[in-house]
This record gives sequence, C-alpha cells and structure tokens, in this order.
Amino acid sequence: MTDEKPTPDAPAFDATDEPSAGLSAEPTTAADAAEHSSSDTTADGDANVAYGSFSEACDAMTDGPDGIDESAPPQYGVGPFSVREMALAGIWLVAFVVSFFPIYSYGSSSWGTSVWTGIDWLLTIGVPTVAVFLLGLRRLSPQGIRRVGSLGIDQFASVAFSVSAIIWLGILWSSFVSASAAGVFLATWVVWVELILMLAGVVLTVFAPLLPTIGDDFRYRTEVPAHRYARPARPVVARPVVARPTAHTVPSPVPIATEANPFAPQSPQTAPAAGEKPAAETTVLGQQTTAPAASQAFWALVPVERDVVDESGAPLFRIGPTAWALVIEDRGDSFVLRHEDGRIGYLRDVSGVTRG
Repeated sequence: MTDEKPTPDAPAFDATDEPSAGLSAEPTTAADAAEHSSSDTTADGDANVAYGSFSEACDAMTDGPDGIDESAPPQYGVGPFSVREMALAGIWLVAFVVSFFPIYSYGSSSWGTSVWTGIDWLLTIGVPTVAVFLLGLRRLSPQGIRRVGSLGIDQFASVAFSVSAIIWLGILWSSFVSASAAGVFLATWVVWVELILMLAGVVLTVFAPLLPTIGDDFRYRTEVPAHRYARPARPVVARPVVARPTAHTVPSPVPIATEANPFAPQSPQTAPAAGEKPAAETTVLGQQTTAPAASQAFWALVPVERDVVDESGAPLFRIGPTAWALVIEDRGDSFVLRHEDGRIGYLRDVSGVTRG
C-alpha cells in the first residue's frame, strides 16, 4: 500500500451539453485546471501569513503532496523506512544510550556527571531526538507534522545534527584547552563517541543528496510550492519623500526712511543699539508723539521683557529692553513683530513701548 490517494477519472465532456443554470463549468484543459487549483490554494490560506485559528495553523504544518510520482523507480528500504532513515535511527539510538555515561573525568577515583545533569542535553541529544522522531512520524503518519516552522523535516534534521556536533566539538575543545593549561584532559570517551556519531548524522542529513545510495531518498520527490517563509524575499523600495507644506507668512517690505516718511525704520544692519534713541525720534518729555500709521513699520523698545505669541497664544520668542524689535504692523491694541530669524508673532501688551 502507498500513501497515494486515488484520483477519480474525469467525466467525458460533451460539447453539445450546456451547463445548467446556477452551475459553473469545470476547467476543461490541464492549464485551466492548474490555474483553478492555484487560485483555490491562494484563496484558502496562502495569501495571508497570519492564521485565524489553531486548526488553520495545524493545517499549514501538515499540508503537502498527497500523491507520488508514478514515473519514479521504486525505492527499497526496511519496511516503510528508507536506508538513510534507518541509518539515522541507529546513530541516534547509540548516541542516546551513550549520553547517560559521564562526559568528564577528574582522575581515576572521581567521575563527572552525564550530559543529562544540566541543560546541555537540550542541544546535544534532545534536538536530534526530536528530528529522528519527526522522520519516523512522517513515514508512519503521512498527514502528520511535515515542517517545523519554515523548515521541512529533513532541513530540521540537518540543523539538529549540525548544532549537536558543534556542541560536542566545543566540549572536546575545552578539554584540550584545560589539558594545555593544567595538564588534565577532562573529556571522557563519551565525548569522542558522541562527536563521531553526530558527524555521521551530519553526513546523512546535510550531505546525503550527494551520496550515491542514500541520496535516492531525495530524488524523484513530488515538487510542491515552497513555504511562504522559504520563498525569496520581496524587494524593498525607498519610501517616497512627501514635501510637507509649511505655513509661512511673507512680511511686507520695510519702507525706507525719507523726508516724506520720517517714521520708516532703519535697516536691520543699522538698527539703533540698546539704550540709544534713534536719530529720527523726536520724543520729548512731557509731549505726546504722534503714532505712525498702522501700515508703516517701525522699531519698538519695551520697558520689560514680554512674550511674543502666535495666533493661538503660544509663546514664540521674547523681547526686552536690551534690543529693539521690528514692528511690521500696528493693530492698536497689539503689534505684529518679526524676529531676526523670520518668525512672525504678536505682542499683546503694548503699554509703555518706545517707538523708533
């Protein structure tokens, strides 16, 4: 018996028959059938990475081909298992039994503990055990787990035996370091045996497709679409830069002081210094100076530091009695000021301001 599911023969299509009302016609060619199957697969669960329920996640772990390649030559093995899988099972069984012996020796009268004492068993023998279990489960239950994350069962076994071999090699390397430093070689024969067995597991998993006999286990396998995690990455493009509009009020040009317009301020480069009165000012104590028109710009000096705010009332900057400020508009109860860096604000308190 095989794992192949029988496929019913397609009914003959009569060109004279018309499709019944409310029923859609089935694809009549191989290309139409492939396209129809691909669209169904995409609609069923391949379009989204997230799963709606735990059952959908389990289905994604157990999906795969239901048939085999009829044109492939027969593959012989031991029962339902291939030669490679039986060899891996034998290697794991010996490594599992040997792992219960001490891996360190502190002299003729003192022995260390096994790998099962601490957490080292997880990568040294635990992960290869899971890999061999999944290889057996794949043969005994074809609809069982077929991948671990984005890794297939054979890929997971390659990673498991490779990591285990590196861990055993690290233990052996530490023993050589201690032997060169203190003259004591701590590793026992268990470490040597485990390293050799794990390297054999690497040969039967990583390099198995290159070998003549056990490589038949990877030939004539049914081609299936790659898991979404194993597919090529999507190209990444730079995010388009969108220019953000900035609200900026263009101030009116500052008039130049002339005889017809004596209240025009000087240029910012020749602004009067703090504490000095402009040359054009004719303010006399006890007399009232005529205020300039609202449309004319002028210099102003406040007696104390005051806040210049925006339209919502939030402070923008401060002016004080140590520097003249440029007023571009006089609104009676408030001034419109322009800072030297271009910011425009409003001075609400205009009491005691000296005009220039």
